[in-house]
Amino acid sequence: MNFAILLVILAAIFDRSSSAPRSIPHLDDRIVGGIGVRIEEYPYQVSIEFYRIHICGGSIISANWILTAGHCVESAQERNLRIRSGSSYVMRGGQTSRVQKIHKNPDYNSWTLDSDIALLELQTSLLFNKGVAAIALPTPDQKVLAGSQSIVTGWGRLSETAKYVDILQMVKVPIISNEDCSKAYGAGLITDRMICAGYLGVGGKDACQGDSGGPLVIDGDLIGVVSWGYGCARPKFPGVYTSVPSLRSYITKISGI
Repeated sequence: MNFAILLVILAAIFDRSSSAPRSIPHLDDRIVGGIGVRIEEYPYQVSIEFYRIHICGGSIISANWILTAGHCVESAQERNLRIRSGSSYVMRGGQTSRVQKIHKNPDYNSWTLDSDIALLELQTSLLFNKGVAAIALPTPDQKVLAGSQSIVTGWGRLSETAKYVDILQMVKVPIISNEDCSKAYGAGLITDRMICAGYLGVGGKDACQGDSGGPLVIDGDLIGVVSWGYGCARPKFPGVYTSVPSLRSYITKISGI
């Protein structure tokens, strides 16, 4: 395929402003204010590639299932996707797996980004090792308390204007109450199926473009999926994540996990 045509296709499929509420962009490109880490420290992290180009992150929830954001695969087809696991580096090393089926959440709203998750069923099972492992899922009634420290990982941009990074990044951010998050973004944008995290009033640390679909983890449990936010690491606007506990029943229904 002609590379120029490919770029046009990518822009059309993954344009962040076209489907986001009030021009709020998706977070699908970066970790801001983090540090470089090895995949063995976060072996559940995967890269989702579209025509061999990194577009989003994802989390291993079993040897045959990947959890990611719905907007990451909204217009994608199985034959165009590849999952890279077990590598600290973007687009090289580790294992690569084909996608058997994309399971899109029927409740996902591409305008509001409510219920922003998708499940990717793999053609073949992942080979678990030190760099490839599943992460634990929370219970449906698991509480996510404001002030709790969370971990976000990904290969996204280091700032709104920076390029993508080559090595996996990690940042720690505190959970912000949905009440405070709603005050930041305005009434009606933050739902019960969303979690907010970041340094409200301070900024400097956040997920960003390229990180979408990646994990938000608290005490070893996959609590959230990187979804959206206004800019990256801005003091007045925390990152917004899909709440895994609130959609746990759907995950079990589709994957059996």
